[in-house]
Amino acid sequence: MMLSQLKLALNRVNLSLRPRSSMDRTSDCGSEGCRFDSCRGHMKLSDSVGQIPKVGPVYVKRLEKLGIRTINDLLLYLPNKHDDYSKTKKIKDLKINETVCIKAVIESIDNEVTYRRRVALTKASVKDSTGTILVTWFNQPYLVESLHKGDSVFLAGKVSSGKNGIYISNPIHQTTKTELVHVGRIVPTYTETRGLTSRWLRYIIKPLLNEFENQFTEILPQEIIEENDLLDINTAIQEIHFPSNKKLSEKAKKRFEFEELFLLELFVLNQKYSISKLESTPIPINIKKMQKFTESLPFKLTDSQRKCAWQILKDTEKAHPMTRLLQGDVGSGKTLVAALAALNTADADHQVAFMAPTEILSKQHFETLGKFLHGFNVNIGLLTSKTDKFISKKLKNQVIEISRKKLLEDTKEGKINILVGTHSLIQDKVKFNKLGLVIVDEQHRFGVKQRAKLCQKQTAIPHLLSMTATPIPRTLALTVYGDLDLSLIDEMPMGKRKVETRIVKNKERAEAYKLVEGEIKKGKQVFVICPRIEEKETSEKDKSGWSDVKGVEQEFERLQKDIFPQFKLLMMHGKLSSTEKNKIMKEFSKKKADILVSTSVIEVGIDIPNATLMIIEGAERFGLSQLHQFRGRIGRAGDQSHFLLFFNSGSKTVYARLKAMENIDNGLELAERDLKFRGPGQFLGTKQWGLPDFAMHALDDFSLVEKTRQAAKTILPIINSYPELKKRLKTFQDNIHLE
Repeated sequence: MMLSQLKLALNRVNLSLRPRSSMDRTSDCGSEGCRFDSCRGHMKLSDSVGQIPKVGPVYVKRLEKLGIRTINDLLLYLPNKHDDYSKTKKIKDLKINETVCIKAVIESIDNEVTYRRRVALTKASVKDSTGTILVTWFNQPYLVESLHKGDSVFLAGKVSSGKNGIYISNPIHQTTKTELVHVGRIVPTYTETRGLTSRWLRYIIKPLLNEFENQFTEILPQEIIEENDLLDINTAIQEIHFPSNKKLSEKAKKRFEFEELFLLELFVLNQKYSISKLESTPIPINIKKMQKFTESLPFKLTDSQRKCAWQILKDTEKAHPMTRLLQGDVGSGKTLVAALAALNTADADHQVAFMAPTEILSKQHFETLGKFLHGFNVNIGLLTSKTDKFISKKLKNQVIEISRKKLLEDTKEGKINILVGTHSLIQDKVKFNKLGLVIVDEQHRFGVKQRAKLCQKQTAIPHLLSMTATPIPRTLALTVYGDLDLSLIDEMPMGKRKVETRIVKNKERAEAYKLVEGEIKKGKQVFVICPRIEEKETSEKDKSGWSDVKGVEQEFERLQKDIFPQFKLLMMHGKLSSTEKNKIMKEFSKKKADILVSTSVIEVGIDIPNATLMIIEGAERFGLSQLHQFRGRIGRAGDQSHFLLFFNSGSKTVYARLKAMENIDNGLELAERDLKFRGPGQFLGTKQWGLPDFAMHALDDFSLVEKTRQAAKTILPIINSYPELKKRLKTFQDNIHLE
């Protein structure tokens, strides 16, 4: 087709080619300016979105992808930000790279096709009293049917510069003939999905707000609203979508942040209250046995360890289940505290289930418990997918192989005091005789139902001790983990030296490799951590930067061939089988290799006392808390160690985030910074808690969290007096999933 013919065809494009959601023509329903007059009174908040005029089956499916099924869901689908287009600028005052809103008159508008890419380009010349500017749109040829010469329009977009002067590309537009929805005001922007734009959502939501004005039922108690200076629900709904001004926009946002965090606090406090009403077996504290245990150690417990151990032992004395989270940096001695609690439980003739996330860590805990509890008349079993072992008190604490059948029989009969393993311990075939304590490493939550499953026919729920090396920031401790009692080991054992940490840029790699060589020549070992298993081919479309990130397989080959051919290297990653990983770690722990190149699978539980240096490739890809855990894997024998952060690319903000690693050695302080930099969703590696984005962001506001917690404490005992709130809490509980 000749260009002239294509241009003519584009000029004749009619509105049937564009989405049915188009907002620029007037009709009785679903059009710009329409207030659903012909439908007023026929719709209810509980109706399907399919009842909304001009929302057909295609859009119903798209809305479902966002969890929107009813009109109520749609109006409670809140914007993730607002753009302030309420103030217009004159054309003569426009500056390059600024985002502006102008009010102008169209002088001309026409379609053409770009010569190289054959892309439809709509060009318009617009003017105000101070000048003229060019406006362009890509792939929107239908605009010539809705925008005409002489129309007065609002246009909002970024000012750019080209060979013919400044212009505005792909601006948001709206004529002045109708009520302003998309420009000329504070405009909401929503989280989108394919085929569902913020413009379409604004267009559908605006008339619905008028239709359902003052029809939302308030769930917050009036005293809570007044005490915290919150907007009522109906005002907040209006002002969160289409704010009258910036102040009301912020107040509306605060209202919904408060509401979600308030519900979260009610949820976790109710969980805690419910657990406190359950029955558990009290485990008396054998003070003499505990003293004997601590005196048998070749070192002294820190004051922090003593305090945490006492909190745990006092909790297990009670007749309702303990639910406690033991937090402490890598190397702070959490396992020792857990061993003390396990010994006291075994001494009271109750069993302990000790679960770890990996087989490697399970075996490590098995061996550690064997050392700590040597001479204390305790049988310890190890149950993994490959190996079953047994430390027998009758055989002077020897480790022996045992058949799975025999191990399970002994556990069922109560002959095994402590059974260590992965989550395979929850399997139906594993039956305990008198389970009194569950210890879980690096899983903050282990629900009542899971504990009950371990107990089989027991009526009492076992006590729970969860351990983590991930420091929990204050706001998360009060909300997401608010149903757990927290014990914090905040000091390190004597002799633990600070690990030297520094950022290494590409030009400094050679110097870093010399340091690696020097450590190996001293007889020490080195970790190299890569963010991914394989490298990606570079793509022009890849703007994430992942194509530049080193993969463990390619880095292993490069280091072995080009950098350290004189040394022995091993490689480990998540795709290897448990047997392969165990074999590699066994070789490395026996010093049969100098360097281990790995992905983050070594983050949890790897104990190589001889390792004194770790390189993190693409350090900008990891969070501060995760990096801090990596750092805890070296220098475990007290030797001076080095933690090198290889920084490939990133903004000044990213660099500043990593810089904190050089100056801060306190895990909790780093966790607080990580929360600010990365947000709660990425902080603990999950975004799927069921909280909306705006509520997730509010989790770093300690003042707001404290207010919502106090409000929840006040209301929970009398929640039956607020039936709407109770009903909303039930819905919240069904949707939240914090595990």
